[in-house]
Amino acid sequence: MSLDTLLLNPWLWLGLFILLAYTIEAITGFGSIVIALSLGALLLPIPAMLPVLVPLNICMSGYLAWRNRQHIHWPTLLKLILPLMLIGMLQGYGLRPWLSGELLKALFGVLVLWFAGRELLRMFRGHISPPHPSWLSRSLTLGAGLTHGLFASGGPLLVYALAGTRLDKSQLRATLISVWFTLNSSMTVLFLLDGSLLPNLPRIASYLPLLVIGVVLGEILHHRLNEQRFRQVVYSLLVVTGLLLLGKAVL
Repeated sequence: MSLDTLLLNPWLWLGLFILLAYTIEAITGFGSIVIALSLGALLLPIPAMLPVLVPLNICMSGYLAWRNRQHIHWPTLLKLILPLMLIGMLQGYGLRPWLSGELLKALFGVLVLWFAGRELLRMFRGHISPPHPSWLSRSLTLGAGLTHGLFASGGPLLVYALAGTRLDKSQLRATLISVWFTLNSSMTVLFLLDGSLLPNLPRIASYLPLLVIGVVLGEILHHRLNEQRFRQVVYSLLVVTGLLLLGKAVL
C-alpha cells in the first residue's frame, strides 16, 4: 500500500482522532466519543463508526467506574438517570436506521454546535446554570438517552439536564461514568445482536493501544497545561467541527 493510499484511508484518520480524543479526555474529563465521532464524521458514516467507538469506550469507562465506585450516587443513577436514558437509547437505536447518513450528520452537528457554543459562552460569562424543574430535567434526560442511541453522545444533554444538581463534583463524575459504562455496554450487546460488532473486532483491537497511549499522554500533559485555556481550544474546535458537519450535510 502506497503512502498516498494510506493517508487517504479514513480509518487511519479515525485512529488519530481516537488518540486525540482520549488524550483530551485524560486532560479534561471531556467525553472521548463526542470528539472522535464529530471529527470522524467528516470522513466516515456515523453508523459505521459506532460499533468501533462504543466498545472501545467500555474499557475506559469500566476502569474509571470501578476506581470511583465509592462516589457513585446510586439513587440518582438507578431511579432517575438509567431508566429514562435506557428507554431513550432504545428509541434512538431503533430510529437510526430510518435516518439518512446526511441527516444524522446534520443532527449531530447541531448537537455539537449547541453544546460547544453553550460551554464557551458559559466560560466567558462565568454563568452557573440554575436547577431545572423536575419535569424538564426528566425530559432532558430522556432526550439524552435518545441522542445516545443515535450518536452514543448523550453527555451534552445529560450534563445540561443535571444542571444545579446537589451532587458534589466527585459524586457527579462517578455517577456519569457509571451511566456511560452501562449504556455503552448495552449498546455493544445490541451491536453484537445486529451483526455489526464481530466484523469490527480486529479494528477495535488495533485501536486499543491508541486508547492507552492517549490516556498516558493526557496524564502527562494534564499537569503542564492551563486546563481552562485548553477547554476553550477544545470547545472552539468542536464549534468549527459542528459547522463543518452541518455544511457537509446541507451542501
